[in-house]
Amino acid sequence: MKFPLMRNNILREDLDAVIEHLKQDDPILTHGANVRAFEAEWSEWLGVKYSVFVNSGASANLLTMAILKIRHPEGGEVITPPLAWVSDVASVLQNGFTPVFADIDPRTLAMDSAQILSKITDRTRAVFLTHVQGFDGLTDELIDELKRRNIPLIEDVCESHGATHNGKRLGSLGWISNFSYYYAHHMSTIEGGMVCTNDPEVYQQVRMLRSHGMVRESNDPAVRSKYQEDNPELNPDFIFAFPAYNMRNTEIGGIMGRSQLKRLDKIVKRRTENLLRFLKQIDSSKYRTDFKLEGSSNYAFNLILKKPDDDLVQRLMQKMRESGVEFRRGSAGGGNQVRQPYLKGIVPDGHHREFPETEHVHFYGFYIGNFPDLTNEEVDEICAILNAA
Repeated sequence: MKFPLMRNNILREDLDAVIEHLKQDDPILTHGANVRAFEAEWSEWLGVKYSVFVNSGASANLLTMAILKIRHPEGGEVITPPLAWVSDVASVLQNGFTPVFADIDPRTLAMDSAQILSKITDRTRAVFLTHVQGFDGLTDELIDELKRRNIPLIEDVCESHGATHNGKRLGSLGWISNFSYYYAHHMSTIEGGMVCTNDPEVYQQVRMLRSHGMVRESNDPAVRSKYQEDNPELNPDFIFAFPAYNMRNTEIGGIMGRSQLKRLDKIVKRRTENLLRFLKQIDSSKYRTDFKLEGSSNYAFNLILKKPDDDLVQRLMQKMRESGVEFRRGSAGGGNQVRQPYLKGIVPDGHHREFPETEHVHFYGFYIGNFPDLTNEEVDEICAILNAA
């Protein structure tokens, strides 16, 4: 594949840092000091008080919805994006909430603020907004109205490390945020994710939920003491506050995260430069170029047809395959999640048709790899291939 979705996202310096750790006589490999250091360094970079390193972005989604479930055991509705990775919707279902979908803004690919606000009811427990492919999906109107109504904003930033809204990094504006460090993302721990918050109670609960619900995983002595006082008949090392999970990461992941974080700002800058060059050169009579670029930190080149054109789609896919350009049709998660079989019987038949902007991306949208060592000449060649379709 001449132009893959990702290339060289783990560098020699990352591997050397891991190897140095492994050279010790008896290196700690499970969750330890490097994980804690990565959490602290990530929190400082992002601009939040607390971060909890887990084994994937999907796990971060699941733990976040578990936190919401603790507060709303009766269930309720979570406003959820139809254009997202499956775990955004699955985590809502797995915790007994009902997903309520809102169509996207074509300039950001995130849920449209007006659509979100129109879906709020007295059963709305949170808005779970995905910042898609590096675009800022927030508006001041949405932030202000959710605050006024006391509805929590949860940010999925798995594809948008370093993107900003009004100068603040995405993931620092909501109640809780989720990140992924999968190989193809802005930085990688091979597999990994992070749950971030400024809420101290959330922080302690996520620490416990990540590790079987064990109270000893809390680093707040007051939390541990309260559980011990309430459960004097239990061994204090084995008090389980919640029926939880094992979603811990490892020291190797922590080492790689610390190594990659040092160059994340440079990665974001280069990806953004690539995107701007890409958008200037693709044929604007065929493809959309009017994305919201302020604060973006591009994850992948967005290629969305301006108008429905099945013949152009087929020519384009044939041209990309012949030229060695790897792509994903339907953009994030394969397009409209509402069409997926796991939602049959949960949403009404034909419900996917209620989201025309998402439907357009489902059939006429693609993404193509953008990564830091992609040269200007390669970006130009990709654009020439796409324009020739």
